Amino acid sequence: MTITLQLTPEDVKALGVAYRQLEHPSMAARLTHFVGLPIERSLKLLPKTWHGNLRQGISRTLLTALESIISPLDDQPGIAAQERYHKLLAATSGALGGYFGLPAVIAELPMSTIITLRAIADIARSEGEDVSDLHTRLACLEVLALGGRTEEDNAAETGYYGLRIALALHLSKIPEKALEKGILKPSHPTIVVLLAAIAARFGVVVTDKVAAQMVPILGALSGALVNIIFMQHFQDIARAHFTVRRLERKYGPDLVRREYDIFSRAERK
Repeated sequence: MTITLQLTPEDVKALGVAYRQLEHPSMAARLTHFVGLPIERSLKLLPKTWHGNLRQGISRTLLTALESIISPLDDQPGIAAQERYHKLLAATSGALGGYFGLPAVIAELPMSTIITLRAIADIARSEGEDVSDLHTRLACLEVLALGGRTEEDNAAETGYYGLRIALALHLSKIPEKALEKGILKPSHPTIVVLLAAIAARFGVVVTDKVAAQMVPILGALSGALVNIIFMQHFQDIARAHFTVRRLERKYGPDLVRREYDIFSRAERK
């Protein structure tokens, strides 16, 4: 007799929550609610010359973040994530940027990104991931791309699995020996291309964040609150992403993908 594996009702519910987070990232909506005007109007407050500086800052930030995320992390799978602690760190970092203005916001970006990555790794660990494994740490880096959508993604209706496949193509070109030894050089050609792909999507969210921080609401307090929203956004994406990965380990990728597609079809009806 053939036994057909099925997700438990609890896991179906968890996958449904993950689907909503992954297919409908809400960073811009959250910022619009906080700022009180469409984020597109906030973007106009940024001087045109700063857009180029911001893009360069994002590229440098990802290089710094990559070095951070491939550094050793304590491995204690299953322990609860300290989400409030990381929000506090993000708020402190954002307050400094908000107080000193746009140059400080860009200077603060590497710090807030590294804090965000640490928070993502913390959530990965709480979902049973082995954060001492380089594959897991690269999956943490993927969350930065999954949290942002480009106009090209929206036009092509590229969803969560489409983005994962695209990122996996880059990762597949990394030598397996490098992954096994946990050694990865930022100068490796594959990593340069991977970071560019991540930057294209992560930059969407970062630009929205910086634009919101430039709205003259409450100065340093504004910067702190925007960073909390930024952190919450990526914590939600991380929880969803690593929930899917946990279910894939439990049931197999094919079954989880089929169940995920059921939510997609139901939404289109």
